[in-house]
Amino acid sequence: MIHHAEADQALRTLIDGNKRYASLKQKHPNQGLKRRAEVSKGQKPFAVIVGCSDSRIPPEILFDQGLGDIFVIRVAGNIVDDVALGSIEYAVDHLGATLVVVLGHSKCGAVTATVQGGEAHGHIGSIVKAIVPAVKKAKGKKGDLTDNAIRANVELVSKQVKTSTPILAKLVRAGKVKVVGAYYDIDSGLVEILKSGS
Repeated sequence: MIHHAEADQALRTLIDGNKRYASLKQKHPNQGLKRRAEVSKGQKPFAVIVGCSDSRIPPEILFDQGLGDIFVIRVAGNIVDDVALGSIEYAVDHLGATLVVVLGHSKCGAVTATVQGGEAHGHIGSIVKAIVPAVKKAKGKKGDLTDNAIRANVELVSKQVKTSTPILAKLVRAGKVKVVGAYYDIDSGLVEILKSGS
């Protein structure tokens, strides 16, 4: 049977840290000399965050975590490719992380650009191309198209992570890894866990 106790605890730790951050009661844990010495011997992050490169969304700060706590993959639009998936695989398969959080955020420039359309120059086109399915999925839904697309993008990326073979899908099915989608509100500083986690 699926046991998510460790992943659920990891998620609680992140949410508690985010509440501290949003209410300006940060503890800045695991950031001292002692922790630096500890992690120099090896790392055992309790969670993986797939986040956006946006300079306003640093996961260690908004979850109030320190050195060696979270394994972070950041790319514009919090999308995943083979390199990002390999990084997630490394964190769960080799380092033992049990939770993967796909973190989208309000006012995401990559999703906004995709919604607006037009020509994306250079390698930016590959980011836009990855986000197009989320925009299509969000069309026709009630509310703001861009915000709905940001949430749809989190859902689609979460699904990509969960179904990635050969490693991640197997670990998710076995209940060894939990994947959840989340949405960070730039204005309030709060992270909302989105429904449909596995």
